[in-house]
Amino acid sequence: MLKPTDIDQLRGDFPILTREVYGKRLVYLDNAATTQKPQCVIDKIVAMYTTMNANVHRGVHFLSQEATEEHEASRKVVQQFVNAATPNEIVFTRGATESINLVASSFCNTFCSEGDEILISAMEHHSNIVPWQMQAERLGLQLRVVPINEQGELILEELEKLVTPRTRLIAITHISNVLGTVNPIEEIVAMAHRHDIPVLIDAAQSVQHTRVDVQALDCDFLVFSSHKIYGPTGVGVLYGKEKWLNALPPYQGGGEMIASVSFEKTTYNSLPYKFEAGTPDYVGTAALATALNYVTSLGLDNIGRYEQELLQYATDKLLSIPGLRIFGNARQKSNVISFLVEGVHPYDMGTLLDRMGIAVRTGHHCAEPLMRVLGIDGTVRASFAFYNTPEEVDLLVEGITRIVKMFRA
Repeated sequence: MLKPTDIDQLRGDFPILTREVYGKRLVYLDNAATTQKPQCVIDKIVAMYTTMNANVHRGVHFLSQEATEEHEASRKVVQQFVNAATPNEIVFTRGATESINLVASSFCNTFCSEGDEILISAMEHHSNIVPWQMQAERLGLQLRVVPINEQGELILEELEKLVTPRTRLIAITHISNVLGTVNPIEEIVAMAHRHDIPVLIDAAQSVQHTRVDVQALDCDFLVFSSHKIYGPTGVGVLYGKEKWLNALPPYQGGGEMIASVSFEKTTYNSLPYKFEAGTPDYVGTAALATALNYVTSLGLDNIGRYEQELLQYATDKLLSIPGLRIFGNARQKSNVISFLVEGVHPYDMGTLLDRMGIAVRTGHHCAEPLMRVLGIDGTVRASFAFYNTPEEVDLLVEGITRIVKMFRA
């Protein structure tokens, strides 16, 4: 179990947390957008560029072989982190967004025809809406949306009702980036598989908070981004069951994804390389592996327990502010609190909190359809990581209270 003394020590691993903003100590509560990076990740990036920078896979010289070994060792770290069956099931991309686009393009091209249906939910991030809409427009597909209840939970009965013989895939978020709702993924996957429907899980908001075991979940695809789990930007992961990845055509063409090329015909590389056209971000993958090893060393169960305590503390404190409303009150909830305060526009709230050194996010959080379901234009969102503290929550509450008094005066 992580204790407050442990958190104080761990904060020292993150250089940016010592910064001051407008003369105030930085209080960083925008972790759902991106997490800060520990020194070991920063050091890994520097080491890669200063000691083994060379293009991977295609070189016979020492640096290239060393970089290749580092890159492929990183793939095995990711495999172990999500408990994939083999490294072949781990595809490196530029982020969760590209991972979803890859599946949407390759899967729909192969397995969908006009009139077929893709199921998503009302709480999805734009990254798990727009790629499917693009394929729907191109191929004449139908996008069907699973509704949510007043607490911000999926209505599972409606999900199963939406399944028809034309349903080809269900794409669902594990944890909502707005509501914090933790969806019952095991139940959803089991239901989908009873109908022989594959499932894609958007785990961008979950892998940093809870253990994710793709074999236990039995999901067919799962995606996440490096930068939301203490790694660098521009790197993502697509997990896919080997049977599905073998069945899908390449998403992009170019170097590395080929076995041989002639002007008459190209044959494609084996897994996972047929989905990794061009030079990969081998520096980023090495840094991602470092971040995953760092998180693993702390223990995701320990992280989860501490963050749940912090979430409950923050929820109780925020609800003590008159006129404050929290959106998303699911029974199973993760480290996001989206809220509005009566009489204060969220943009004004975010701007004034920033002047106090408190970083939160305002707006629709790349979930405009969800905002329409909620009947609002946007919220203020505070999102937590294990390096946040109750004292930082107190500063957030004090800041909001000051702003409310200012507006009501």
